[in-house]
Amino acid sequence: MARWLLTTGAIQDQEPKLERNMKQIELKQRHLVLDKITIPATPPRESRSRLLKVLGNNLTSCAATIINGRAGTGKTTLAADFAHDAGRSVSWYKVDAADFDLREFMEYLLESLSSQRPSVDSDLLLKLTDNPLSNRAELLAESIVFQLSESKAEPLLVVIEDLHLVYDADWVVPFFHRLLPLLPANVHVVITCRSMPPAPLWRLRSKQMLRVMDETELAFTVDEAVRLFESYGLSEEHARVAMHHTNGRASAIAQLASTPARAGRALAGDFQAITPRRFRSLTGQPPDFQT
Repeated sequence: MARWLLTTGAIQDQEPKLERNMKQIELKQRHLVLDKITIPATPPRESRSRLLKVLGNNLTSCAATIINGRAGTGKTTLAADFAHDAGRSVSWYKVDAADFDLREFMEYLLESLSSQRPSVDSDLLLKLTDNPLSNRAELLAESIVFQLSESKAEPLLVVIEDLHLVYDADWVVPFFHRLLPLLPANVHVVITCRSMPPAPLWRLRSKQMLRVMDETELAFTVDEAVRLFESYGLSEEHARVAMHHTNGRASAIAQLASTPARAGRALAGDFQAITPRRFRSLTGQPPDFQT
């Protein structure tokens, strides 16, 4: 009996892995990469409740959110953390430069959407990409919205990562300019990018359809940095010095926090610039650079 239970448990543990392997085989036959439509699994060291709250409010206050910032500002980490905790099904799509072609882009987007909304007819919609009409992108947007507008469907979060890689494609503006204003109330789109989309898109925020989160908002606050450093067993002083050196840039803050020796050297360097009298007035005790 015990052996049967152990065997059954082992089989159950393997089920998600087997399901993923089958999915990989299926997508490979269609020349699609599973990782591009899979939410990053690694959670952040410390969730940023301030930004998660903004994203949560956006679900009901607008149709879409743009998270805009250069590499290392924490866009993907934030979007993935929110996706795991959004309380709704999630369609994730990481764009590559090769997705410049409308059909290639739609194959991934529709595969991701249909995995959460089986009623989305990918084959039918893909046929529109071959339509010679100049407004095929707009027709696609309208058709996708129609298929997403099921009255009994569960709320959906659609994350499109690194859209900036295909900004120059002639279909980007007409597709998203048509898609975003028409989205049903229970569907929200989050777009991450390293530069703002073409003007016709980001100007939708003036109509309260779009919320933009930029680098200033993405930067760590002192309190967030302190919590992160404390999670590594480092002091508030380490966090404050790191803020001074990084201006709150997410990747730089995380790197200093996760490598105590570097954090210690940064702290020591800052203390060496302070006169002994001023140092004593700030801390009331001799410096300790142990990390």
